[in-house]
Amino acid sequence: MDITKIDRNFSAATVGGREINYYDVTDAPFSLEGFPWGDPKKGEFFRLPPNFKAPEDINEGALFNGHHLASGGCARFRTDASFIAVRATLADSADMNHMPRCGSAGFDLYVGPSAASHHVGTAQPSRDEVALERVLIDLPGWSGEEREFRLNFPLYGGVKKVEIGLPPGAVLKAPAPHALKPILFYGSSITQGGCASRPGNNYCSMLCRALDAEQINLGFSGCGRGEPAVARAIASLDLSAFVMDYDHNAPNPEHLEATHWNFFSIVREKNPDLPILLLSRCDIWRDRAYEYDCRRRAVVKATYDRAIAAGDRHVFFIDGETLFGGEGREECTVDRTHPNDLGFFRMFQTVLPVLKKAIAKA
Repeated sequence: MDITKIDRNFSAATVGGREINYYDVTDAPFSLEGFPWGDPKKGEFFRLPPNFKAPEDINEGALFNGHHLASGGCARFRTDASFIAVRATLADSADMNHMPRCGSAGFDLYVGPSAASHHVGTAQPSRDEVALERVLIDLPGWSGEEREFRLNFPLYGGVKKVEIGLPPGAVLKAPAPHALKPILFYGSSITQGGCASRPGNNYCSMLCRALDAEQINLGFSGCGRGEPAVARAIASLDLSAFVMDYDHNAPNPEHLEATHWNFFSIVREKNPDLPILLLSRCDIWRDRAYEYDCRRRAVVKATYDRAIAAGDRHVFFIDGETLFGGEGREECTVDRTHPNDLGFFRMFQTVLPVLKKAIAKA
């Protein structure tokens, strides 16, 4: 049965016959964010330095994810357009059995200044579709006031080319600068955004909108295990804050213990006043391997305690068991591991006040 024949709200939007001008997001006046390394003009939408070589610098899976997946990427711009479209070439369709395609391979659009912005459109790719063209917002009666927009890139599908479509004659300007320097997140598939229904619903995206900062997302599904080369790359960036959340990727508590303090120390040595938040894994359940998860949490907490004992006043610890809140924790995931939209919102609510305090103290 084709559901689109019964309910047209399930149909994908099409550009139709309207006249439209496309602009490459790697060109001015767009602000292209989330890719601190590589050259997007050459199609290098890289989340890791392009000179990394597995296995010397990082495990092979994370190297692939870093070079091909676009989580945290976005294009910001200002326009008076009555409609906005996106035309993109994806690296792959990023189909998964536990995550909506509009999150793994789609784009979503926000309007308004960062903290006051809201969602206005989503590009929902069809199965195996890698050449995507959609209208994201269409307001034929729009008065012509200029507004700021943010187009969030897919959480799992890589991008080769992204263009914004506007009506002929529409104003296109640079957005206002961010209030803060970038915030960087390093962690697991949860950090990357699995399994948010769309890119803007990842907790990292919510935090960066609320604080008006660029997001650099180094979340790697099943990969990213505290490699020193990644810590050195992070340490080279000028950041507002660093959220270190790779507990989930460490294969066991012993590996976490062998890497966690060292990873933290590499970043801290180059950035003595950088706010650093240490998170333990969020999917800790009293009825499932609780003692094992507590051992992992203790490793993360030990890094915090050691730093505090050494006089560090810019390090903060968040117990992962608190990230989903109290009542209704069981409704916060799709598979008892990866958050759904409710889970990500609860994580955002828990982390935000700590991150605000950390940045204000710096």
